[in-house]
Amino acid sequence: MKNSFKNIMLATFILLSIAVNAQIKNAKTETVKIYGNCGMCETKIENAGNIKKVAKVDWDQDSKMATLTYDTTKTNPDEILKRIALAGYDSDKFLAPDDVYDNLHGCCQYDRVAKVQVKEEIKVEETTEIHNNHVNHNETSKMVLQEVNQLKVVFDNYFVVKDAMISSDGNTTSIASKELLTAINNVKMDKLDMDVHMVWMKVVNQIKKDTELISKSKDINKQRNHFTTLSKDIYSLLKVAKYEVPVYFQHCPMYNDGKGANWLSKENAVKNPYYGSMMLTCGKTVETIK
Repeated sequence: MKNSFKNIMLATFILLSIAVNAQIKNAKTETVKIYGNCGMCETKIENAGNIKKVAKVDWDQDSKMATLTYDTTKTNPDEILKRIALAGYDSDKFLAPDDVYDNLHGCCQYDRVAKVQVKEEIKVEETTEIHNNHVNHNETSKMVLQEVNQLKVVFDNYFVVKDAMISSDGNTTSIASKELLTAINNVKMDKLDMDVHMVWMKVVNQIKKDTELISKSKDINKQRNHFTTLSKDIYSLLKVAKYEVPVYFQHCPMYNDGKGANWLSKENAVKNPYYGSMMLTCGKTVETIK
């Protein structure tokens, strides 16, 4: 019986590996240790490391081991681990900046093993389209992540809040909202492109207000009420700032006494944050933002 279970697990792992490798060309897989504590850490680590069709990170909370699958012509483990370090998570090779680690929620702060602290400037390979599929690892463009990707952190944390609401967990939603509020407060408005800057000025106060109110409550119904306006403003921001993968703008016609409400998701399959398991698939995708 034990052997049968092991065989099933092995077959499942192989099938998953084949599926991931089919999406990523020139794929290579490595296993590394990345420090973290909880499910929220898992989401943030994987979001920081993943790039569609380029890199995939699968982190295990119990073992702290991450499986990195990546396109060898476009990236490498160091670049993936640097992105994860800049999100606040150490590996055996790179140490997250102290201020980023300090801003992690208490449940996410792990015992640190000092290595090389990553500065907020890393090299990112130029796209293969520019080089006609011939990438030279010596010809790189420098991108300051705090300037270029600071809104990605806001969007990533919004998705964590949304996922917590799907599970109808008011406590987890509150914790995730505190992380989102930190990301919002860390945005440097003067570093944003002008079109993004203009939208940010219009929505930032309401975004902060809604996020703060969600974080201060453990009542999932009250949290969902504020999530409606938060989602509306995040939508306006994401329309101009864009995201690294397509984002689906989805609508629930039942919420708010039939007036309806919207949210954003990285998945086209509907998982309703306003009702959770009660009406998980209630709604539809009304727009795809690319």
